[in-house]
Amino acid sequence: MTSGWCRRYLVAGVLWAALPHGASADGTPRRVVSMNVCTDQMAMLVAGKGQLYSVSYLATDGSTSALAAEATSYVVNHGLAEEIFLMKPDLVIAGTYTTRTTVDLLKRLGFAVEELAPEASIAEVRANLQRMGKLLGRQQRADELVGAMDAEIARLNEIKLPELDLALYYANGFTSGSGTLVADIVGIAGLANLAGKLGISGTGHLSLEALVLARPDLIAIDSSSERGPALAKQNFAHPAFRAVAPPQRTVQLDSRYTICGGPFTLIAANILQQAALKLDTGK
Repeated sequence: MTSGWCRRYLVAGVLWAALPHGASADGTPRRVVSMNVCTDQMAMLVAGKGQLYSVSYLATDGSTSALAAEATSYVVNHGLAEEIFLMKPDLVIAGTYTTRTTVDLLKRLGFAVEELAPEASIAEVRANLQRMGKLLGRQQRADELVGAMDAEIARLNEIKLPELDLALYYANGFTSGSGTLVADIVGIAGLANLAGKLGISGTGHLSLEALVLARPDLIAIDSSSERGPALAKQNFAHPAFRAVAPPQRTVQLDSRYTICGGPFTLIAANILQQAALKLDTGK
């Protein structure tokens, strides 16, 4: 981004700030732009008809978005300040890790920008849904979504499983340890996260050797792990992995349900629980 471009749009921003924005008399935004795949989906679920104008291009990608089909109904943005400026939103919603240059420039131009942090637990999903409801003036809708989530969690908790260890195993041997949204999902499903038991927190590395020695009851892999050759996925073809992860002990878990938090996140918990119920542990 050139300094000339920046100066031109800063001047335009001063003029823009002097114009009446599209928010209603009670402050409810009427033209909302989201520029992060996670805020995209949360906004799609909470916003009123015609309130959400644009979502990021990642929202239309079925490998990263649980609401990819729904996202095609919105104008797509690529997180560029110049394109969002021309959309004239009265509220921009971003993630805390969204391109800082764009976020900072939009703020300098006088746009209202709200940032939501990524969720590391279902409790944080609830909190972000409630915050989205307040931002969009849609608290009742947010309450309904939270209530539906709580009802589904209660249903999942009613199903009692034997004590089973589950390993989350991704490309390059990565896993999700304690303090992650996926770990919370595993617990809601009624399973124990192997990575947490091994002292791994956050996103960490789980060696193939450690996986084989632990011999978890169930292994969850991303559904894309076996599509196409890639050096990052070579562990999945290793004989040792095949031995510890036969088909009956492996469950495909789409990352689109776990990358971001939302009611759809509980689809992942249901997938894991159903796989555990079908599992013949031999114990």
